[in-house]
Amino acid sequence: MIATPGPVVAFVLNSAARGGFKQALWSVLGTNWASLVLIATAALMIMGIVTINHDLLSWISLAGCIFLGWIAIDGLRSELGSTNNTSIINNSSEPFIKSGGIKQILHGFLIGISNPKDIIFFVAFFPQFINITSHVEISLIVLAVLWILCDFLILLGYTIVMNTKKFQKHHKWISLLSSGFLLIVAIGAGIYTLINLQY
Repeated sequence: MIATPGPVVAFVLNSAARGGFKQALWSVLGTNWASLVLIATAALMIMGIVTINHDLLSWISLAGCIFLGWIAIDGLRSELGSTNNTSIINNSSEPFIKSGGIKQILHGFLIGISNPKDIIFFVAFFPQFINITSHVEISLIVLAVLWILCDFLILLGYTIVMNTKKFQKHHKWISLLSSGFLLIVAIGAGIYTLINLQY
């Protein structure tokens, strides 16, 4: 499920295509951080400590869609405005390269957290494996650690593959496709969220 192409995978591919391995690694760390927050929230819900309002989730999702759209449009503008297609670094936009690790981690976090309905997935998914130990808390910790580890390794795998010579030759098209995909997801998810808010 983590490996299935989605907004996070598209963002990591886009980061690798536009900024190289280092930028993509920062992005992966940011999305990993978001997963940890969502898992922790789901764990608190499973244990009955917190509840989350459905409308609040929808508004957070809508804000996430806007941010996702902004990232996508920025990527499309940068790639369509560039003329050099020979290397990742030469083809990257200056603001992206100079954004630094903290900003890239933040972008990754915001992309990852932009789908808070993942909390509902974790709430439905984790209880199926809650009996792997005799204590609910320990089971949830084990599941969270395994998920985060798998998440990191799979996204790191995408990053490594993107930095091979074969993919570097086509980095501009990969960046354009991933940015386009992010934009489609942002528009589609935004419309879906707005429809749900009306009901």
